[in-house]
Amino acid sequence: MISNNFTLKDGKKLRCGYTTGSCAAAAAKAAACMLLSQKTVSMVRIETPSGTILELEPEDIMFQSDAVQCAVRKDAGDDPDITNGILVYAAVRKTNTGFAIHGGEGVGQVTKPGLACAVGEAAINPVPRRMIAAALQEAAVQNGYTGGLSVIIFIPEGKMLAAKTFNPRLGIVGGLSVLGTSGIVKPMSEQALIDTIHIEMNSRKAAGETHLLAFFGNYGVDFSRDILHIDVSQRITCSNFVGEMLDYAVYCGFEDVLLIGHMGKLVKMAQGIMNTHSRCADGRTTFLSMAAMLAGASRTTGQAIYDSLTTDEAVKILQAAAVLEPVIAQVTDKIEFYMEHRVLNTLRVGAVLFSNTYGVLGYTSQARELLTLHEKKERDI
Repeated sequence: MISNNFTLKDGKKLRCGYTTGSCAAAAAKAAACMLLSQKTVSMVRIETPSGTILELEPEDIMFQSDAVQCAVRKDAGDDPDITNGILVYAAVRKTNTGFAIHGGEGVGQVTKPGLACAVGEAAINPVPRRMIAAALQEAAVQNGYTGGLSVIIFIPEGKMLAAKTFNPRLGIVGGLSVLGTSGIVKPMSEQALIDTIHIEMNSRKAAGETHLLAFFGNYGVDFSRDILHIDVSQRITCSNFVGEMLDYAVYCGFEDVLLIGHMGKLVKMAQGIMNTHSRCADGRTTFLSMAAMLAGASRTTGQAIYDSLTTDEAVKILQAAAVLEPVIAQVTDKIEFYMEHRVLNTLRVGAVLFSNTYGVLGYTSQARELLTLHEKKERDI
């Protein structure tokens, strides 16, 4: 159960839910506790990465000769989600050392490079993996156990539901991905998200800020803090709504906007796409393929980029073809053009493109100068 966790949508209070990653971690902890104690557990408690405490009920418990399995039912709250109500199972066995995590029936397997999980691995993303490992360790400590544990996560309905997701297109076969960076599902309308962005921007302006620092989400924040070493405490998060953020920056009278984001988001902006959600538009590899061939790459290289599943995979091909630098130059020029067009040249704009694999990939013409404003702010704190 998740109590006292709500969000507002169109003036209505909506209940938050929890992710498949939280379900997997809770099921793993419950099964491990039952295996180690040989007693039935009626409720299990986990802490999500967002700090929310979940108390969840294991279902369909089965004691076997050398293992225990159980399930936790996914609750998406008031968010429309095709995985709502499914059972996420964990089967836990003792091993000599360590905590091993495997995917079973209904959990997809990665077959192509460029995703969060390596080729051949189960599609259990990094944050859920850490949650599951932590859950197993907590169970071991609680029961005074010093050996190892192995868990298989499986979702009986996963293969059927995966056909309704992007997984087949991404090269994830056989089931769903186990996802969730915060552990919590927050239902929100687009307008509610935009209103939240405006509230953040109003707060920054009211505090006397004139230089706006914007991110799509947590990946950019973490990268900027850890790698670029800038102060991110006064940031705003624009999610996919870049156009609305830029419009409101003009309205609020900011002097400049610096947007730092993953290549996968910013390449869309190079085509004038100002809502970067995948359901609105894509064209990432289309643009990069065309830019590569304009820079002298062969048609074969262009086709390989066009067929890439992710921008990281495309960057690898661009590097091998020795055209990454001119392609990034085209990308940054176009991003700057469309950002300036959106703000009608009323304020300075800049963007920094990065990849978790390749680091900083490019800067628009004013981005380095704008970046120093935030570096100086950190030193003055």
